[in-house]
Amino acid sequence: MTAVGTVTRGLRIGPLELDAPVVLAPMAGVTNRAFRRLCRDFGAGLYVSEMITARALVEGNARTLDMVRFDPDERPRSVQLYGVDPGVMAEAVRILVGDHGVEHIDLNVGCPATKVTRKGGGSALPVRRVLFGAIVEASVGAAGPVPFTVKMRMGIDDERLTYLEAARIAEDAGAAAVALHARTAEQLYSGAADWSAITRLKETVTTIPVLGNGDILEGGDAVRMIAETGCDGVVVGRGCLGKPWLFRDLADALAGRPVAPTPRLGEAVAVLRRHADLLVEVFGPVRGAREVRKHTGWYLAGYPVGGEVRRALSQVASIEEMNARLDALDPDLVVQPGSERTVRGHTGGPRRVTVPDGWFARVDDPTPPGRDAEAALSGG
Repeated sequence: MTAVGTVTRGLRIGPLELDAPVVLAPMAGVTNRAFRRLCRDFGAGLYVSEMITARALVEGNARTLDMVRFDPDERPRSVQLYGVDPGVMAEAVRILVGDHGVEHIDLNVGCPATKVTRKGGGSALPVRRVLFGAIVEASVGAAGPVPFTVKMRMGIDDERLTYLEAARIAEDAGAAAVALHARTAEQLYSGAADWSAITRLKETVTTIPVLGNGDILEGGDAVRMIAETGCDGVVVGRGCLGKPWLFRDLADALAGRPVAPTPRLGEAVAVLRRHADLLVEVFGPVRGAREVRKHTGWYLAGYPVGGEVRRALSQVASIEEMNARLDALDPDLVVQPGSERTVRGHTGGPRRVTVPDGWFARVDDPTPPGRDAEAALSGG
C-alpha cells in the first residue's frame, strides 16, 4: 500500500490483492452472508465472517457449518476463527481451506467478553506468549498459501499491554498481517481508541501489513488514521452499523474523491429494505424479520423520527410490517446536526477483565486451556 497525499492505493495481504485497504471487522450477529453482500455492493475490500469456534467446526457443529457459507461470487472468502489449541486450530484451518474454499483466515485474540477471557481465550490468550506463538505457527502451516492474520487488542489493561510482543510473535510465526483494535480489553468499547498504539505497532512490525481499528466512523477517518499512524489499512467495526455505505465513503476518501453527504432518510430506508430482503433470502421470512430488528435502530440513528417509531420497528413481527412502518416516514428528513458520528452497537466499559487463576504466572506455559475454553458457540 502506498499513499500520495490523500490518494491511497490497495492493500496486499499475502497473495490477496485488495483494491481498497479496508476490512470489515467480524461482528457477532451482524457480519453474516446477507450483511457482507450488502457491504460488497458499496465497494471493494475484505469482508470477514462472524467469528466461528475452531473446535465446533472440527466437530461438525451444525450452526457453525451453516455460518461457513458464502455467495457464489463472494471473493475473497474470509473467516475469523477462535481457538486456544494449536492442533485443533490447525485442523480447523485445513477444513476451511480444503472443504470450504476459504481464502483468508483471521485469528481472534481481541475478544474482551468475560465468558471468553475467563477461560483463557480472546484477549487473554496473548498473555500466554508461547502458546499463542504455537497456535499461529500451526495455523500458518495448515493454511499453506492462504493468508492467516491476527486481530488483537492492546492488552488486558494499561498495566498489562501485550500487543507489541504478540505482534512480533505473530510476524515471526508467519502471519500475513496483524490488526490492532486500539483499546484494551478492560476498556471494552469505552473512551477513544488510542491511535498512537497503532503508530507504535507499525514501528515494531516491519515485514507485514499493520491494520488499524477503532473509531473509523466517517470516510475521512481512514485517511486520518493512515496519515497519523502510517498503518497500511483500516478495519471497520461499529462505524458501519446502519450505514454500510461507509465502505463507499472510505473508498472515495482514500482515493481522493469527494465523499457523498450523509443520505436523507429515504436513501437510508432504501438500504434498510435491501438489507431486510437479503436477510430473508439467507434466513427465511421468520428469522429474517427477527434479525433485522436490531438494524432498524442503527439505520435511523440521528434522524428525528421519534422514540415510538424506533420502538415499534425494533419489535416488528414481519418484513411486511417493517415496510408499512417505514412507508409512513418522511423520506426528506436529514440527520440532526452533530449526530453524524453517533456510535452504534456496543458502548459499554470499562470493566475489569477476568482470566483463569494463575494465568499471569504461566506466560511461557505451552499447555492449552481445557476443552471448556472452546465451548463458546460460534458467532460470539
